[in-house]
Amino acid sequence: MVVLGVDTATADAVVGVTADGTVVHEVSVEPGPDGRPRHSRVLLPEIERGVEAAGGWDAVDRIAVGIGPGSFTGLRIGIATVRALAQARELPVAPVGSLIALARGMAAHPLGAGRPALPVFDARRSEAFAALIDDYVERWPAFVAAPEELAERVRELDAAPLAAGDGAVRFAEELEAAGATVAPPEDPIHRVAARHVCAVGEAVAEVSADRIQPLYLRPPDAKRWLERDRRAGEG
Repeated sequence: MVVLGVDTATADAVVGVTADGTVVHEVSVEPGPDGRPRHSRVLLPEIERGVEAAGGWDAVDRIAVGIGPGSFTGLRIGIATVRALAQARELPVAPVGSLIALARGMAAHPLGAGRPALPVFDARRSEAFAALIDDYVERWPAFVAAPEELAERVRELDAAPLAAGDGAVRFAEELEAAGATVAPPEDPIHRVAARHVCAVGEAVAEVSADRIQPLYLRPPDAKRWLERDRRAGEG
């Protein structure tokens, strides 16, 4: 099976293609010099490069797309792009939890041997998106929490997890104090890799493009600001 994998839940634009589990093409485009993600500029060109490396669109069997949780803007761009491509090419889509894709890479890491994986994204607003994956089983479905709440949940675990992701780096002090092991900040384990998006996408059930929905976990900032302004006006 040839799988095109795309993830835009984090600041990186992640694109790759695998054929029966073998990586054909893989790239992760980091934010630009200004620190802003480049999803809108690089996603389509990188997808076309990956598809060309696989032998063209006729060779692609399905598209795996990260559905979050993560950046609202990034997820909208990634999912809208995949929906349009899948509908135009009449391809099925596999929804992939972005934290699950990160955990897939953690499981293969030397530090992850025999440990539950705790993938953690920086959710901003002094919060984290996290999940707990143990032997490919989702023990904690994705949730959003303050670092203190996350650390408290870690303390209750029977086995100390390996934590990774930009949120694990940001909240390393709290996580390590709770007993988790956090990989060194420069370790690639902290970034979602396209090969893992493809691997998870190959295993999950495919759906039609119009059924793909982002996993937000909380309302976007714009909605929160509107609600705040409404309450201020009523006061």
